[in-house]
Parts: sequence; C-alpha cells; structure tokens
Amino acid sequence: MRAEFFSEKVREKVVELAGAKPGMLVADVGAGTGFMTEELVKRGLRVIAIDQSEMMLQQLRRKLGDTAAVDCRLGESESLPVQSNVVDYVFANMYLHHVESPLNAIREMVRILKPGGKLFITDLDEHCFDFLKTEHHDRWMGFKREDIKNWLLTAGLKNVTVDCLGEDCCTKLCSGEKQARVSIFLASGEK
Repeated sequence: MRAEFFSEKVREKVVELAGAKPGMLVADVGAGTGFMTEELVKRGLRVIAIDQSEMMLQQLRRKLGDTAAVDCRLGESESLPVQSNVVDYVFANMYLHHVESPLNAIREMVRILKPGGKLFITDLDEHCFDFLKTEHHDRWMGFKREDIKNWLLTAGLKNVTVDCLGEDCCTKLCSGEKQARVSIFLASGEK
C-alpha cells in the first residue's frame, strides 16, 4: 500500500543524508510495517522499531524475518519505550501527521537521542486535501515548515533545517474521484 503513496527514494535520500555508520543504534518512530527500518537494516544499523500498533509490528517482523538487528517495541508518541539519551539517530517517516501533539512527540524523540544525536523527520507539507483526514486517519493536514522548525528549536535541537525532499506523496480518494499530490519535507536537527 505504501508504494502507492511515495517511492523508496524517500528513505534512501534520508538515510544517505543522515550519514549513519554501520553498528549505530537508531530508532524508527512510527515504524509501521518497516519501510524505514528495512533500509536502516540494509545499511548495517541496529534499529529499535516503535509503533502503537501490534499488528503493524507483526507485519514488520514477517517482512524482515528473524533478525537480531531489529528490536520491535509497542509504544505511543508521548511515551516512547526507550531510555533517555541512548540512540544515535531517530527517524520518523510520515508519522507526525498522525499524532495528537506534534511538539510533544518531537520532545519525546529528542529525549531518547544521545547528546550529539540527530533527528530526521519526513512528512507532508501543509495541504487542503481533507479526505486524507477521513480515509487515512490523518490528524493534521500536513505542516507549515516554519512550524516544524520552531518545534525542533523549542525541543532543544540545534543546526535545524527544514527543506523540500524533492519527493511527493500521491493518493486518490477511495471512490477515485479526487487525487492528492503533496510535497514531502525533510526536517533535521542535532541534540
């Protein structure tokens, strides 16, 4: 289903820009069925895959098989099941628009980062496609980049950037009568 929305180039670009080295510990927050986790494991990283849905984590396990490189954990956006200051990188792909409080979710992601660790968020720019709220259970209709930047700064990150990733998210209304094409941003910062 994900392939209908955006390409694998999204994860490839983000992981490449992160520059994470094999063996590092990273968190994939809102991991879902493992879109980001799969790429991170391919690059030799150890991954804590976190999602609020046990069904999604089961699909992730089936997809990736039995690998010691992935630790699946059930958790919510405002209470991640990870100790403070332990991961080198946090990745959150298409996650923020599903949480109740984006700022609180960002603060929680920053909490689990080691000092010097980096956060990478890919999500939707602000849009007007209201059918995404009903059909995809989106809480937010994308975000203004300035708001994302302010939230990362408020959460205590430095060297914050928010820019276009050069990729779009595309989907159709179930009835097929409407189509959405929304640009994807990449936000990053360092603890």
